[in-house]
Amino acid sequence: LKTNGKFLQIPDIDCKQKPPFLVLLVTSSHKQLAARMAIRKTWGRETSVQGQQVRTFFLLGTSDSTEEMDATTLESEQHRDIIQKDFKDAYFNLTLKTMMGMEWVYHFCPQTAYVMKTDSDMFVNVGYLTELLLKKNKTTRFFTGYIKPHDFPIRQKFNKWFVSKFEYPWDRYPPFCSGTGYVFSSDVAIQVYNVSESVPFIKLEDVFVGLCLAKLKIRPEELHT
Repeated sequence: LKTNGKFLQIPDIDCKQKPPFLVLLVTSSHKQLAARMAIRKTWGRETSVQGQQVRTFFLLGTSDSTEEMDATTLESEQHRDIIQKDFKDAYFNLTLKTMMGMEWVYHFCPQTAYVMKTDSDMFVNVGYLTELLLKKNKTTRFFTGYIKPHDFPIRQKFNKWFVSKFEYPWDRYPPFCSGTGYVFSSDVAIQVYNVSESVPFIKLEDVFVGLCLAKLKIRPEELHT
C-alpha cells in the first residue's frame, strides 16, 4: 500500500545535518487549522528535552476545494511543517495518511531516533515522553503505545469501525496500538513502509499497522518498565 505520486508539501527540516530525537506526526484535516495553530503554540512547538530535539509535523491529504488547497499551501509556506500528498482527505484514508508519514520518514528523515503518530485532538506530554524514551533506550524494532492485544473485528454494519469478512476474514486482530498515539523507532517506519504493499489493505489505520508489525514479527511493547 504505497501512496503514489510525489509529495505536494514537505516540511523544512534537514535530518542529515541535525537529526531530531523524536518526530511527532499529527494526522490533521484542512478544516482543523485552529487545532494545528493550538498545537504549534503548545505541545507541538519545536523544543529540546535534555538536549534532544523534538519536531512536530502535520499529515494532510488533498481537498476538493481550491480555497482549502490554497490555504494549506499558504500555511505550509508560513509554518513549514506540513506533509501532504495527493489523495482525498477522508476518514477512511487515515491508513494512507499514516503510510505517507512512514514514507516521509523513509525518504527524508531516517536519521530520527523515534517517531510518534498521533491525532490533532490529543495532548502530548512531550517532555515526559522524551524522558521515557531516553530511559528505555531501545532504538531498533521498537513499537509502543496503548496496546490492544486481543481485539476482534466489529461485524455490525452500521458501526463506524465495521470491517467485513471480505476485508478481514479472521476472528482476531494481531496485537496493535490504539491510533490515538503510538511511538516507534525510525527503522520500524522504514520496515512498515516496505512491507505495507504485501499486507491486505484495511481502513482501520492502527489495525493495518498492527498487521504490518505481525508480518515483521515486531511485538508492541510497554514503554513503562
